[in-house]
Amino acid sequence: MTENYREIVGCIHIHSVYSDGTGTIAGISKTAEQSGLDYILMTDHNNLKALKNGEEGWYGPVLTIIGYEINDIDDANHYLAFGLQEEVDKNLPAPEYVRRVGKDGGFGIIAHPDEKRHRMPEHPSYPWTAWDSKDFQGIEIWNQMSEWMEGLTPWNKLWRFINPRKSIVAPYPETLKRWDLVNRGRKVIGIGGVDAHAHKHKMFGGLIRVTIFKYKVQFKSVRTHLFVDKSFKKEMEINSAKNLIYEAILNSRAYVSNYFNGDARGLKCVAENDKDQVTLGEELRLKPGTVIRLDLPGEGVARLIRNGQPVVETEAKSAQFPVKEPGLYRFEVFRNKRAWIYTNHIRILNERNELD
Repeated sequence: MTENYREIVGCIHIHSVYSDGTGTIAGISKTAEQSGLDYILMTDHNNLKALKNGEEGWYGPVLTIIGYEINDIDDANHYLAFGLQEEVDKNLPAPEYVRRVGKDGGFGIIAHPDEKRHRMPEHPSYPWTAWDSKDFQGIEIWNQMSEWMEGLTPWNKLWRFINPRKSIVAPYPETLKRWDLVNRGRKVIGIGGVDAHAHKHKMFGGLIRVTIFKYKVQFKSVRTHLFVDKSFKKEMEINSAKNLIYEAILNSRAYVSNYFNGDARGLKCVAENDKDQVTLGEELRLKPGTVIRLDLPGEGVARLIRNGQPVVETEAKSAQFPVKEPGLYRFEVFRNKRAWIYTNHIRILNERNELD
């Protein structure tokens, strides 16, 4: 039942001075608090130094969790790993380090799987190619920095620099297609990533030094909302609170939003009939009278997706849709022709507990 959960909001995929970011863990956490976040998931490249230095924990009301981003020897196949105490061998091929993360008690999320960068040779793309691996637990369906960089041209650089959040429109369709497809076989969460670095950039021959972008800018873009056990409290012991976040991620009780299009906190999405009620990431047996209900925090154009295909679209703040067939159901919500919200799937099962 939905009353068993509490919604928390955070940002995932963040880099600090422990790799190629420019902020300290404490400073980034303070910015997260100022941005109204409940948690952040740090992912410095190929190291857990922040964890080993004791920097994971509560920073005021913000829970800062230390994971890290792995890549192969060709700097490809980036993977966000969590729940580990030690790094795995980065010289392993991607399918092997994905497997090792799980073997060592952790889990992982594929980063920017369909990244494209055609106009900046000095900043190549890092797409995921190891799709023969079946051991990952999540896919980053929306990456703020990847989308911003892909859209750069010689003519719009200044505008996109001045208006970074206006530059973000929607996730890549091919990523959503992959995500829907893999969920036909098993539960795989879709998360949003900011890929924040706060890079320092010299302009006008080094006369001016600017930051692309400040952490507070990206913390008000792509966010991941989690439905955690309602026992989650800011006074909790660190590992207990962290495990509740991990449990919500592994069970796909989540949705992704772009804060620039409106604060999505407060969304409710349930499937229900006279026997039961479930929310995102959960499953329900199909019975007569089964409906999916969506309640938004503001007006939007909501598109119901079943098994990767649009079913119906409506403009409203609240809507209810009858369910006649089993399948994977999720919502895409738009405002001003820009993507606002992407929910994870609700699984509607037939009498044999199957999706078909």
